Amino acid sequence: MSASTVRRWLAQDALKPWQHRSWIFITDPDFLAKAQRVLDLYARTWQSQPLGEDEHVISADEKTFIQARCRGHPTLAPGRARAMRVNHTYSRGGALAYLAAYDVHAAKVFGRTEPRTGIDPFMNLVTQVMTQESYASAKRVFWIVDNGSSHRGKKAADRLTAVFPNAVLVHTPAHAS
Repeated sequence: MSASTVRRWLAQDALKPWQHRSWIFITDPDFLAKAQRVLDLYARTWQSQPLGEDEHVISADEKTFIQARCRGHPTLAPGRARAMRVNHTYSRGGALAYLAAYDVHAAKVFGRTEPRTGIDPFMNLVTQVMTQESYASAKRVFWIVDNGSSHRGKKAADRLTAVFPNAVLVHTPAHAS
């Protein structure tokens, strides 16, 4: 079909996605200060002081309800005269949560799957990162997180610091993850 046909169909259709815009009104009274802290950390600064080589910035988040699928047959590697073969049948393995931590300045990703999200799965991710060098011996490791229930508020910051004294929890503003 030609581009003019598609253009004509879209012009006649009631749905016009190019005319739709969405946004979220900022409701966090401390939005600017919280956003500035996060942006400063990305620029390797904390409280107007440059970060040292032994300080790290980790950005962490979680994705829930990922469908785990197990292939019914193994994928066959491509050959000289054959494309790779992937069988389309699979069995369902349930829904999982994927938790990821990204070292902003070293471009290093840490990830894990868990049966669900929550305090324990988040702390498992933190432990996975913080027990490795150079994070274990770092002066400070800043953890930038959203306001999800597994790491919200002062209780979460205190819980993190109790286990890893060199960890600093930094929250993004509401709706700014």
